[in-house]
Amino acid sequence: MSTEAEPEASAEPSESPRPARKSHFVDLSPLKISPAFARLWIGSGISGIGAQLTIVAVGLQIYDMTESTLAVALVGGIALLPMIVAGLWGGMLADAFDRRKVLILSSLVGWVSTLSLVVLSAVDAGLAADGVRAPVWPFYIVTTVNSIASTIRGATHMSVYPRILPAAYVSRASALGGISGGIQLTAGPALAGVLVALIGLPLTFAVDVVLFTFGFLGILGLPKMPPLSHTARPGLESLRDGFAFLKNAPNIRAGFLIDVIAMSFGRPFVLLPAVGAAVIGGGPVTVGVLTAAAAVGTFLTGLFSGPVGRIHRYGVAIGRSVIVYGACVAAFGLVLLVMQSGAFGPVGPSWGQVNVVALVLAAIALAGTGASDEVSAIFRSTMLLTAAPDEMRGRLQGVFMVVVTGGPRIGDLYAGILASIATLWFPPLLGGLVIMVAVGVILRVLTSFREYDARDPRP
Repeated sequence: MSTEAEPEASAEPSESPRPARKSHFVDLSPLKISPAFARLWIGSGISGIGAQLTIVAVGLQIYDMTESTLAVALVGGIALLPMIVAGLWGGMLADAFDRRKVLILSSLVGWVSTLSLVVLSAVDAGLAADGVRAPVWPFYIVTTVNSIASTIRGATHMSVYPRILPAAYVSRASALGGISGGIQLTAGPALAGVLVALIGLPLTFAVDVVLFTFGFLGILGLPKMPPLSHTARPGLESLRDGFAFLKNAPNIRAGFLIDVIAMSFGRPFVLLPAVGAAVIGGGPVTVGVLTAAAAVGTFLTGLFSGPVGRIHRYGVAIGRSVIVYGACVAAFGLVLLVMQSGAFGPVGPSWGQVNVVALVLAAIALAGTGASDEVSAIFRSTMLLTAAPDEMRGRLQGVFMVVVTGGPRIGDLYAGILASIATLWFPPLLGGLVIMVAVGVILRVLTSFREYDARDPRP
């Protein structure tokens, strides 16, 4: 595929950006000035729908096999350590080798692991017809491999942006990511709920196999992106260099810390199969609706992200948005508390028995989490990409991927374990309060983070 119109691959683009538009709507200019970014954005958006579909379908598959919220939480828990290693290793690969090749290889591994889920689910469906169930452990292995590939791909994906876009467009590209992410998180889970109910789990996974292939469109359209300067090969020396840089990057560290807190204490999604079955009612459809509600918030933030280019106090924006995130998580816990108290009567797994009022209130709370989290994500990712030099971006993106993918796994374990020993409403209510207090303290204590100015980016 021709790349003649692309920005020079051997150096960062230097085109002077147009002033940020005084509009509330998303700025589409990154799509116009960089065909490579446009192809990457479209391809990853389509394949991302399938990825989100599979995340929900895996939870439904394992809950159907075990009827255990803890078993669902173990999907993330088992993958946590391998993902941490993959994030760090993937970041080193992105700095040491052609980032386009790293994306291609990691995507191929992800595609094969998704195909394996189709086979495993079909085997379980055949056994279930005879009154027995397949073992759960193969699902854990395959989802772990999928998570490893996704983590390496993610660590490389974001580090590509400053190579195909001028620096001042990176925040606008991150905001466009909110549009794409919102569509993925809305369409994927909603589609999962409907497809599981209509065609079953094996064919639902097969849909992801088809959608995954579109991700190659954007990757193959990228220019070659070899390292701009000498970088140590993946290994201890490269890792030490990355952590040495991070040690002297207090603002980037603060962003990581805030995200770890938010994701560790504010991830109620592992509870949704049980919520749909026994608290709000509605079964898989409710799971799809509530998961999609968070994505609607993400999408709306991206849609109305016009002011992003005019905001420079990134630390304040990140801190305040995560405090709002904690409040929304706590509100979701309150909805579950009221429902589990029996105030609205019994519910059941069928759609006809769903409590509509509780479903609407829970959906609003989760939409708030999606909106506030996306505000934080836009500014955290832009801070990381613009304050760090290119030779460090892969490794820092690797740490970033450990945080954004490992944090939710810790959150899944936190919610699953606490719900198992207490009750479903307790983890989100407690977690939301912890987030609000902890982030408020960080914002007050870390002066350099609070005063961070994008016009003078300092790591």
